[in-house]
Amino acid sequence: MDDVTLVGIDLGKHSFHLHGQDAKGKAVFRKKTNRKQLVEFFATFHACTVVMEACAGSHRMARELAEFGHTARLISPQFVRPFVKSNENDFVDAEAICEASSRPAMRFVFPKTESKQTLSVLHLVRESMVRERTRTVNQMHGFLLEFGISLPVGNTAVTRLPAVLAMQELPPRLVAILERLHQHFKYLEEQIGEIDQELARQLADDEVGQRLMSIPGVGPVTASALAAKMGDAKQYGCSRDFAASVGLVPGNSTGGKTNLLGFSRRGDKNVSRLLVLCARAYMRGLEKRTGRLADWVRAMLAQRHSNEVACALANKPARTARAIVARQTTFDAGFATRPI
Repeated sequence: MDDVTLVGIDLGKHSFHLHGQDAKGKAVFRKKTNRKQLVEFFATFHACTVVMEACAGSHRMARELAEFGHTARLISPQFVRPFVKSNENDFVDAEAICEASSRPAMRFVFPKTESKQTLSVLHLVRESMVRERTRTVNQMHGFLLEFGISLPVGNTAVTRLPAVLAMQELPPRLVAILERLHQHFKYLEEQIGEIDQELARQLADDEVGQRLMSIPGVGPVTASALAAKMGDAKQYGCSRDFAASVGLVPGNSTGGKTNLLGFSRRGDKNVSRLLVLCARAYMRGLEKRTGRLADWVRAMLAQRHSNEVACALANKPARTARAIVARQTTFDAGFATRPI
């Protein structure tokens, strides 16, 4: 097997299927292993390119293979699917991974470091708790509305729920349910606050995150999410590619005609959502802002709906963030010749 140059791995929980091929694309071996056998195999195997789908456990496996001297590459599953032949099985999937990775124009996922992966997990937990908090608030609003009580929109009114219940004549069992939901809401508020503090602490030790916070409208949560998403930004050919990867670009028609459609909403929805929120925060204080970017936003608001302007504005800090990370600089409003 000395002529093997490329190995595709179909990852699983307990079993792993390997497909090895030479430089001409000819299959050399197929092998099924467990996790321990896989590590032992690559620890003694000669240096080659190892390709896996970007899924659960792939980033850690890529780091471990890199320690053995192999070149580890991760590929998005959606790019592997077209190369699967006939009936799908694990060995066919491993072969399809090799075939997809052999394409000259194929795009790969950059393996995350352990710290960036931990930061991504923290953001996922925060996002889940924010959704749970929204569900809890909606439940309390809905239950009260069933009994003719309408609270103002938002979380502020929910914090005053005990005072509202004291002034209303409601069934005792309903009051107990609402109090339980209110306790759950307060617990989620505390947990989200603690996660925000943890993100701020990690950001204080992250030089990349500190530079990203120099972008107008970008705060600690968004800066840490961008830092975890991009890594060293080398996997993106240009800043426009990063904006496209998080879905902050409009779709285009074909046939030689350019017809801007709705935003694609592809990629990391959490990052794109945070960037849109940053854009809305920038637009809320627009009357106090000056410069080319503020003038551009005012001109856009005169022609487009604020939602469209917010999405268009969110594209600019995404592109600026990639440029800052790739060039190891900070945002300089005086140096910028165009809106960010």
